[in-house]
Amino acid sequence: MFGPFERMVAFRYLRARRKEGFVSVIAGFSLAGIMLGVATLIIVMSVMNGFRSELLGRILGVNGHLAVYAVGGQGIAQSDALAKEIRGVPGVTYAIPVVEAQVMATANNVNLGALVRGIEPDALRSRAIFADNIRAGSLADFEGPDAVVIGERMAQKLGLGVGDTLTLISPKGQATVFGSVPRVRGYQIAAIFKVGMSEYDATYVFIPMRAAQAYFQMGDRVSQIDIGLTDAEITGRAARQIRPMIGPGVDIYDWRQANSSFFNAVQVERNVMFLILTLIILVAAFNIISGLIMLVKDKGRDIAIMRTMGATRGAVLRIFLMAGASIGVVGTVAGVALGLTFCANIESIRQFIEGLSGANLFNAEIYFLSRLPAEVDPAEVVTVVLMALGLSLAATIYPAWRAARLDPVEALRYE
Repeated sequence: MFGPFERMVAFRYLRARRKEGFVSVIAGFSLAGIMLGVATLIIVMSVMNGFRSELLGRILGVNGHLAVYAVGGQGIAQSDALAKEIRGVPGVTYAIPVVEAQVMATANNVNLGALVRGIEPDALRSRAIFADNIRAGSLADFEGPDAVVIGERMAQKLGLGVGDTLTLISPKGQATVFGSVPRVRGYQIAAIFKVGMSEYDATYVFIPMRAAQAYFQMGDRVSQIDIGLTDAEITGRAARQIRPMIGPGVDIYDWRQANSSFFNAVQVERNVMFLILTLIILVAAFNIISGLIMLVKDKGRDIAIMRTMGATRGAVLRIFLMAGASIGVVGTVAGVALGLTFCANIESIRQFIEGLSGANLFNAEIYFLSRLPAEVDPAEVVTVVLMALGLSLAATIYPAWRAARLDPVEALRYE
């Protein structure tokens, strides 16, 4: 498509000389703009993908894909039999009865809101997200009426360690002649976990099932049954199969309904960031247009001489198409390399900048996660590359067409 003569002239025009230094500066800014736009798009999209993936993995690891819960707070009776029946549904990996209620956790004159989850000790040990992330103590000690397991951030805020006593206060107390008296009970910390999501690490308290049922006076009932699936995308089918098994006063919801605000916010932010950052590439493309127009004006005499020596309009068109497209190609390749390198080392870069500046760039309490995630999607990288190349090529069409339409006689007359 491009001959040796056209390539030689195009690359010669891109090299700076004193006379056309300003044109070369514009070309340099255009290349830098495309490089930064492509790199920023790849980095931001990867971070948003990583954030969603990490968030989804931790939410599903803790709560499951589906939950069968009692409407009205009466609890689910015969939960073991129902859980066993649910485990027989194709695609279900586990069905765990859970007692769940909000309490106040207190220790060392510090009070925190907490979410108590009563669960069978063997069931908690089978959950990899907890079993593989114990920071102190052991889940082997999670037995009996007095044991609890708490998150690392809660332990730090309350100043607690393994073996210390955590006091729980439930607002649903016993009725007396003096009114309702909150239930207060102390538990010994058996283990401390860190799943990497601040909401869970700061608020969740696990108690053995029997101890939780006794504390909340639920008898043999449970609040809900957490259900795990082999694939997050089969929740609809699994829910339809499970629904006939549950009786009146019991309903079912999936992870999308329970966490819709999280994932909708992430998706909206992701789309808006994509549109905003695309403008960087668009501005760089306009710089290519202005730079090439100035180059055409500056090289009017050269174009006229080439035309009189036999160069066709098509050859002149291809020369300036190649000159403009080269800026886009080099900028895009450099941007992809920069973006992928940054994504591969993003956590190290964050820690380096934090150490240098002393500022907390990624507060776990705000962003829910304890580390900055990045997950590169090859399809998105290809989309960004094609968009950058397409905008760069489109930006060269008008200046190249204008160069090809230049009249040699008129160009030489006004020189």
